[in-house]
Amino acid sequence: MYSSVAHLARANPFNAPHLQLVHDGLAGPRSDPAGPPGPPRRSRNLAAAAVEEQYSCDYGSGRFFILCGLGGIISCGTTHTALVPLDLVKCRMQVDPQKYKGIFNGFSVTLKEDGVRGLAKGWAPTFIGYSLQGLCKFGFYEVFKVLYSNMLGEENAYLWRTSLYLAASASAEFFADIALAPMEAAKVRIQTQPGYANTLRDAAPKMYKEEGLKAFYKGVAPLWMRQIPYTMMKFACFERTVEALYKFVVPKPRSECSKPEQLVVTFVAGYIAGVFCAIVSHPADSVVSVLNKEKGSSASQVLKRLGFRGVWKGLFARIIMIGTLTALQWFIYDSVKVYFRLPRPPPPEMPESLKKKLGYTQ
Repeated sequence: MYSSVAHLARANPFNAPHLQLVHDGLAGPRSDPAGPPGPPRRSRNLAAAAVEEQYSCDYGSGRFFILCGLGGIISCGTTHTALVPLDLVKCRMQVDPQKYKGIFNGFSVTLKEDGVRGLAKGWAPTFIGYSLQGLCKFGFYEVFKVLYSNMLGEENAYLWRTSLYLAASASAEFFADIALAPMEAAKVRIQTQPGYANTLRDAAPKMYKEEGLKAFYKGVAPLWMRQIPYTMMKFACFERTVEALYKFVVPKPRSECSKPEQLVVTFVAGYIAGVFCAIVSHPADSVVSVLNKEKGSSASQVLKRLGFRGVWKGLFARIIMIGTLTALQWFIYDSVKVYFRLPRPPPPEMPESLKKKLGYTQ
Protein backbone atom coordinates (compact mmCIF):
# COMPACT_ATOMS: atom_id res chain seq x y z
CA MET A 1 0.00 0.00 0.00
CA TYR A 2 2.68 2.48 1.05
CA SER A 3 4.69 1.91 -2.13
CA SER A 4 1.67 2.74 -4.29
CA VAL A 5 0.90 5.82 -2.21
CA ALA A 6 4.52 6.93 -2.45
CA HIS A 7 4.37 6.59 -6.24
CA LEU A 8 1.23 8.76 -6.37
CA ALA A 9 2.66 11.29 -3.93
CA ARG A 10 5.51 12.33 -6.21
CA ALA A 11 3.13 14.03 -8.65
CA ASN A 12 0.74 15.80 -6.30
CA PRO A 13 0.79 19.60 -5.75
CA PHE A 14 1.54 19.23 -2.01
CA ASN A 15 4.88 17.54 -2.64
CA ALA A 16 8.28 18.53 -1.28
CA PRO A 17 9.49 22.12 -1.85
CA HIS A 18 12.08 21.26 -4.50
CA LEU A 19 9.62 19.17 -6.51
CA GLN A 20 7.10 22.02 -6.30
CA LEU A 21 9.72 24.34 -7.74
CA VAL A 22 10.27 21.92 -10.59
CA HIS A 23 6.53 21.60 -11.28
CA ASP A 24 6.22 25.40 -11.40
CA GLY A 25 9.25 25.75 -13.67
CA LEU A 26 11.08 27.77 -11.02
CA ALA A 27 13.93 25.44 -10.13
CA GLY A 28 16.51 27.15 -12.29
CA PRO A 29 17.85 26.72 -15.85
CA ARG A 30 16.25 23.91 -17.82
CA SER A 31 18.18 21.58 -20.09
CA ASP A 32 15.97 20.79 -23.03
CA PRO A 33 17.34 19.28 -26.24
CA ALA A 34 14.41 20.78 -28.13
CA GLY A 35 15.29 24.38 -27.27
CA PRO A 36 17.63 26.72 -25.43
CA PRO A 37 17.69 26.65 -21.64
CA GLY A 38 15.18 28.98 -19.98
CA PRO A 39 16.25 31.68 -17.53
CA PRO A 40 15.72 31.10 -13.81
CA ARG A 41 12.62 32.83 -12.41
CA ARG A 42 13.85 32.88 -8.83
CA SER A 43 17.21 33.56 -7.32
CA ARG A 44 19.74 30.80 -7.79
CA ASN A 45 20.39 30.73 -4.03
CA LEU A 46 16.76 29.83 -3.25
CA ALA A 47 16.70 27.02 -5.78
CA ALA A 48 20.03 25.74 -4.49
CA ALA A 49 18.75 25.80 -0.92
CA ALA A 50 15.76 23.69 -1.92
CA VAL A 51 18.01 21.18 -3.66
CA GLU A 52 20.58 21.00 -0.88
CA GLU A 53 18.08 20.38 1.95
CA GLN A 54 18.34 16.70 2.72
CA TYR A 55 15.23 14.85 3.91
CA SER A 56 15.23 11.62 5.88
CA CYS A 57 12.58 10.08 3.60
CA ASP A 58 10.44 10.74 0.53
CA TYR A 59 7.16 12.59 0.76
CA GLY A 60 4.37 9.99 0.86
CA SER A 61 6.63 7.07 1.79
CA GLY A 62 5.81 4.57 4.54
CA ARG A 63 8.43 6.13 6.83
CA PHE A 64 6.92 9.57 6.21
CA PHE A 65 3.43 8.44 7.28
CA ILE A 66 4.73 6.55 10.33
CA LEU A 67 6.72 9.54 11.58
CA CYS A 68 3.74 11.82 10.96
CA GLY A 69 1.70 9.44 13.13
CA LEU A 70 4.40 9.63 15.81
CA GLY A 71 4.21 13.42 15.62
CA GLY A 72 0.47 13.14 16.16
CA ILE A 73 0.97 10.94 19.24
CA ILE A 74 3.41 13.42 20.78
CA SER A 75 1.41 16.54 19.92
CA CYS A 76 -2.03 15.29 20.99
CA GLY A 77 -1.06 13.07 23.94
CA THR A 78 1.10 15.65 25.70
CA THR A 79 -1.09 18.72 25.11
CA HIS A 80 -4.38 17.13 26.16
CA THR A 81 -2.77 15.66 29.28
CA ALA A 82 -1.24 19.03 30.21
CA LEU A 83 -4.70 20.63 30.02
CA VAL A 84 -6.50 17.98 32.11
CA PRO A 85 -7.30 20.44 34.97
CA LEU A 86 -9.03 22.87 32.58
CA ASP A 87 -10.79 20.01 30.80
CA LEU A 88 -12.01 18.62 34.13
CA VAL A 89 -13.54 21.96 35.19
CA LYS A 90 -15.08 22.45 31.73
CA CYS A 91 -16.73 19.00 31.88
CA ARG A 92 -18.11 19.65 35.36
CA MET A 93 -19.53 23.00 34.25
CA GLN A 94 -21.35 21.22 31.41
CA VAL A 95 -22.67 18.38 33.57
CA ASP A 96 -23.58 20.39 36.71
CA PRO A 97 -23.86 24.12 35.83
CA GLN A 98 -25.68 24.89 39.09
CA LYS A 99 -22.69 23.83 41.17
CA TYR A 100 -19.87 24.91 38.85
CA LYS A 101 -21.02 28.38 37.80
CA GLY A 102 -17.92 29.54 35.90
CA ILE A 103 -14.36 28.66 35.14
CA PHE A 104 -12.89 30.36 38.24
CA ASN A 105 -15.68 29.14 40.49
CA GLY A 106 -15.20 25.65 39.04
CA PHE A 107 -11.52 25.61 39.96
CA SER A 108 -12.31 26.93 43.43
CA VAL A 109 -14.98 24.29 44.15
CA THR A 110 -12.82 21.48 42.77
CA LEU A 111 -9.81 22.49 44.86
CA LYS A 112 -11.98 22.76 47.97
CA GLU A 113 -13.52 19.31 47.49
CA ASP A 114 -10.70 17.28 45.94
CA GLY A 115 -7.52 19.23 46.61
CA VAL A 116 -4.75 19.83 44.09
CA ARG A 117 -4.56 16.12 43.20
CA GLY A 118 -8.22 16.25 42.20
CA LEU A 119 -7.35 18.49 39.25
CA ALA A 120 -5.36 15.63 37.71
CA LYS A 121 -8.26 13.16 37.68
CA GLY A 122 -8.56 11.37 34.36
CA TRP A 123 -4.98 12.00 33.19
CA ALA A 124 -4.35 8.34 32.24
CA PRO A 125 -7.33 7.82 29.89
CA THR A 126 -6.67 11.29 28.51
CA PHE A 127 -3.06 10.50 27.66
CA ILE A 128 -3.79 7.06 26.18
CA GLY A 129 -6.95 8.07 24.32
CA TYR A 130 -5.65 11.26 22.76
CA SER A 131 -2.31 9.67 21.85
CA LEU A 132 -4.22 7.06 19.84
CA GLN A 133 -6.41 9.78 18.38
CA GLY A 134 -3.35 11.84 17.40
CA LEU A 135 -1.78 8.84 15.68
CA CYS A 136 -4.85 8.37 13.47
CA LYS A 137 -5.72 12.06 13.08
CA PHE A 138 -2.37 13.32 11.78
CA GLY A 139 -1.10 10.09 10.23
CA PHE A 140 -4.26 9.33 8.26
CA TYR A 141 -4.70 12.98 7.30
CA GLU A 142 -1.40 12.87 5.43
CA VAL A 143 -2.43 9.58 3.78
CA PHE A 144 -5.86 10.81 2.70
CA LYS A 145 -4.49 14.15 1.51
CA VAL A 146 -2.12 12.35 -0.85
CA LEU A 147 -4.76 9.88 -2.04
CA TYR A 148 -7.48 12.45 -2.62
CA SER A 149 -5.16 14.95 -4.32
CA ASN A 150 -4.11 12.31 -6.82
CA MET A 151 -7.71 11.24 -7.39
CA LEU A 152 -8.48 14.87 -8.31
CA GLY A 153 -5.36 15.46 -10.38
CA GLU A 154 -2.85 18.28 -9.99
CA GLU A 155 -4.99 21.13 -11.30
CA ASN A 156 -8.21 20.19 -9.50
CA ALA A 157 -6.31 19.47 -6.28
CA TYR A 158 -5.12 23.07 -6.33
CA LEU A 159 -8.49 24.60 -7.29
CA TRP A 160 -10.41 22.48 -4.76
CA ARG A 161 -7.73 22.39 -2.06
CA THR A 162 -10.06 23.59 0.74
CA SER A 163 -12.51 20.78 -0.05
CA LEU A 164 -9.57 18.38 -0.18
CA TYR A 165 -8.43 19.47 3.31
CA LEU A 166 -11.98 19.05 4.62
CA ALA A 167 -12.43 15.58 3.10
CA ALA A 168 -9.00 14.29 4.19
CA SER A 169 -9.40 15.52 7.77
CA ALA A 170 -12.97 14.17 8.08
CA SER A 171 -11.84 10.75 6.84
CA ALA A 172 -8.94 10.67 9.29
CA GLU A 173 -11.07 11.77 12.25
CA PHE A 174 -13.65 9.05 11.59
CA PHE A 175 -11.05 6.42 12.49
CA ALA A 176 -9.40 8.56 15.17
CA ASP A 177 -12.64 8.77 17.17
CA ILE A 178 -13.10 5.01 17.16
CA ALA A 179 -9.68 4.80 18.83
CA LEU A 180 -10.52 7.62 21.27
CA ALA A 181 -14.06 6.65 22.36
CA PRO A 182 -13.30 4.05 25.10
CA MET A 183 -10.80 6.28 26.89
CA GLU A 184 -13.00 9.37 26.53
CA ALA A 185 -15.90 7.52 28.16
CA ALA A 186 -13.71 6.43 31.09
CA LYS A 187 -12.25 9.93 31.47
CA VAL A 188 -15.67 11.59 31.72
CA ARG A 189 -16.87 9.06 34.32
CA ILE A 190 -13.77 9.68 36.46
CA GLN A 191 -13.98 13.47 36.17
CA THR A 192 -17.71 14.07 36.55
CA GLN A 193 -18.97 11.34 38.92
CA PRO A 194 -17.48 11.82 42.40
CA GLY A 195 -16.85 8.48 44.10
CA TYR A 196 -17.30 6.42 40.91
CA ALA A 197 -13.58 5.76 40.31
CA ASN A 198 -10.32 7.61 40.75
CA THR A 199 -8.18 5.74 38.21
CA LEU A 200 -8.54 4.08 34.82
CA ARG A 201 -7.83 0.70 36.44
CA ASP A 202 -10.90 1.16 38.62
CA ALA A 203 -13.19 2.76 36.05
CA ALA A 204 -12.77 0.42 33.06
CA PRO A 205 -13.74 -2.88 34.78
CA LYS A 206 -16.64 -1.18 36.57
CA MET A 207 -18.00 0.28 33.33
CA TYR A 208 -17.70 -3.07 31.54
CA LYS A 209 -19.49 -4.86 34.39
CA GLU A 210 -22.38 -2.39 34.36
CA GLU A 211 -22.99 -1.94 30.62
CA GLY A 212 -20.58 -4.17 28.69
CA LEU A 213 -18.79 -2.80 25.60
CA LYS A 214 -21.66 -0.38 25.04
CA ALA A 215 -20.32 1.73 27.92
CA PHE A 216 -17.17 2.47 25.94
CA TYR A 217 -18.72 3.11 22.52
CA LYS A 218 -22.15 4.61 23.20
CA GLY A 219 -20.57 8.05 22.89
CA VAL A 220 -18.87 7.42 19.54
CA ALA A 221 -21.70 8.93 17.43
CA PRO A 222 -21.80 12.21 19.39
CA LEU A 223 -18.00 12.08 19.41
CA TRP A 224 -18.10 12.08 15.60
CA MET A 225 -20.55 15.00 15.80
CA ARG A 226 -18.06 16.90 17.96
CA GLN A 227 -14.71 15.85 16.56
CA ILE A 228 -15.29 15.62 12.80
CA PRO A 229 -16.45 19.27 12.42
CA TYR A 230 -13.69 20.26 14.87
CA THR A 231 -10.99 18.46 12.89
CA MET A 232 -12.28 19.68 9.52
CA MET A 233 -12.03 23.23 10.83
CA LYS A 234 -8.70 22.51 12.50
CA PHE A 235 -6.96 21.33 9.33
CA ALA A 236 -8.72 23.38 6.64
CA CYS A 237 -8.58 26.63 8.61
CA PHE A 238 -4.94 26.00 9.54
CA GLU A 239 -3.85 25.22 5.98
CA ARG A 240 -5.58 28.28 4.50
CA THR A 241 -4.44 30.55 7.37
CA VAL A 242 -0.82 29.52 6.81
CA GLU A 243 -1.28 30.27 3.12
CA ALA A 244 -2.78 33.71 3.93
CA LEU A 245 -0.10 34.59 6.49
CA TYR A 246 2.73 33.94 4.05
CA LYS A 247 0.88 35.81 1.32
CA PHE A 248 -0.30 38.91 3.22
CA VAL A 249 1.49 39.13 6.59
CA VAL A 250 4.97 37.59 6.54
CA PRO A 251 7.26 40.10 4.78
CA LYS A 252 9.30 37.48 2.91
CA PRO A 253 8.67 34.16 1.10
CA ARG A 254 8.51 30.99 3.17
CA SER A 255 11.64 29.68 1.46
CA GLU A 256 13.59 32.62 2.92
CA CYS A 257 12.23 32.14 6.46
CA SER A 258 14.30 30.26 9.01
CA LYS A 259 12.89 27.14 10.69
CA PRO A 260 12.07 29.06 13.94
CA GLU A 261 10.28 31.75 11.91
CA GLN A 262 8.25 29.09 10.10
CA LEU A 263 7.31 27.52 13.44
CA VAL A 264 6.06 30.90 14.72
CA VAL A 265 3.76 31.12 11.69
CA THR A 266 2.61 27.57 12.46
CA PHE A 267 1.76 28.53 16.06
CA VAL A 268 -0.18 31.67 15.08
CA ALA A 269 -2.15 29.83 12.39
CA GLY A 270 -2.86 27.02 14.85
CA TYR A 271 -4.30 29.41 17.45
CA ILE A 272 -6.55 31.12 14.92
CA ALA A 273 -7.81 27.72 13.75
CA GLY A 274 -8.32 26.63 17.37
CA VAL A 275 -10.73 29.46 18.18
CA PHE A 276 -12.99 28.48 15.28
CA CYS A 277 -12.65 24.79 16.24
CA ALA A 278 -13.89 25.47 19.77
CA ILE A 279 -17.01 27.31 18.59
CA VAL A 280 -17.94 24.75 15.94
CA SER A 281 -17.57 21.69 18.18
CA HIS A 282 -18.80 22.98 21.56
CA PRO A 283 -22.50 21.97 21.42
CA ALA A 284 -21.61 18.35 20.63
CA ASP A 285 -18.92 18.42 23.33
CA SER A 286 -21.58 19.37 25.90
CA VAL A 287 -23.77 16.45 24.79
CA VAL A 288 -20.86 13.98 24.99
CA SER A 289 -19.96 15.10 28.52
CA VAL A 290 -23.52 14.61 29.82
CA LEU A 291 -24.11 11.40 27.83
CA ASN A 292 -21.01 9.64 29.17
CA LYS A 293 -22.00 10.52 32.75
CA GLU A 294 -25.58 9.21 32.56
CA LYS A 295 -26.83 5.68 32.05
CA GLY A 296 -29.54 4.91 29.51
CA SER A 297 -29.72 8.39 27.94
CA SER A 298 -29.53 9.04 24.20
CA ALA A 299 -27.87 11.99 22.47
CA SER A 300 -31.24 13.39 21.34
CA GLN A 301 -32.64 13.22 24.89
CA VAL A 302 -29.62 15.02 26.33
CA LEU A 303 -29.73 17.67 23.60
CA LYS A 304 -33.43 18.32 24.21
CA ARG A 305 -32.93 18.61 27.96
CA LEU A 306 -29.94 20.96 27.74
CA GLY A 307 -31.61 23.31 25.27
CA PHE A 308 -29.90 26.01 23.20
CA ARG A 309 -28.36 27.91 26.12
CA GLY A 310 -27.31 24.74 27.91
CA VAL A 311 -25.15 23.42 25.08
CA TRP A 312 -23.08 26.64 25.12
CA LYS A 313 -22.17 26.44 28.81
CA GLY A 314 -18.41 26.45 29.29
CA LEU A 315 -17.66 27.94 25.85
CA PHE A 316 -15.19 30.52 27.19
CA ALA A 317 -13.17 27.82 28.96
CA ARG A 318 -13.25 25.70 25.82
CA ILE A 319 -12.03 28.58 23.61
CA ILE A 320 -9.04 29.12 25.93
CA MET A 321 -8.37 25.40 26.09
CA ILE A 322 -8.85 24.56 22.40
CA GLY A 323 -7.12 27.68 21.07
CA THR A 324 -4.02 26.95 23.16
CA LEU A 325 -4.31 23.23 22.51
CA THR A 326 -4.56 23.54 18.73
CA ALA A 327 -1.70 26.05 18.50
CA LEU A 328 0.57 23.83 20.61
CA GLN A 329 -0.41 20.70 18.67
CA TRP A 330 0.48 22.25 15.31
CA PHE A 331 3.69 23.70 16.75
CA ILE A 332 4.77 20.33 18.22
CA TYR A 333 3.72 18.41 15.10
CA ASP A 334 5.68 20.73 12.82
CA SER A 335 8.65 20.62 15.21
CA VAL A 336 8.65 16.81 15.03
CA LYS A 337 8.76 17.09 11.24
CA VAL A 338 11.73 19.46 11.51
CA TYR A 339 13.51 17.17 14.00
CA PHE A 340 13.13 14.07 11.82
CA ARG A 341 13.91 16.09 8.65
CA LEU A 342 10.61 15.21 7.01
CA PRO A 343 9.45 16.99 3.85
CA ARG A 344 7.37 20.04 4.83
CA PRO A 345 5.71 21.26 1.64
CA PRO A 346 5.13 25.00 1.29
CA PRO A 347 1.60 26.34 0.66
CA PRO A 348 0.56 24.95 -2.73
CA GLU A 349 1.12 27.09 -5.80
CA MET A 350 -0.89 27.14 -8.99
CA PRO A 351 0.41 24.48 -11.42
CA GLU A 352 2.10 25.80 -14.55
CA SER A 353 -0.43 24.03 -16.78
CA LEU A 354 -3.28 25.85 -15.03
CA LYS A 355 -1.48 29.20 -15.35
CA LYS A 356 -1.29 28.67 -19.10
CA LYS A 357 -4.98 27.72 -19.30
CA LEU A 358 -5.95 30.85 -17.42
CA GLY A 359 -3.65 33.02 -19.49
CA TYR A 360 -1.27 33.96 -16.66
CA THR A 361 1.76 32.76 -18.64
CA GLN A 362 2.58 32.53 -22.32
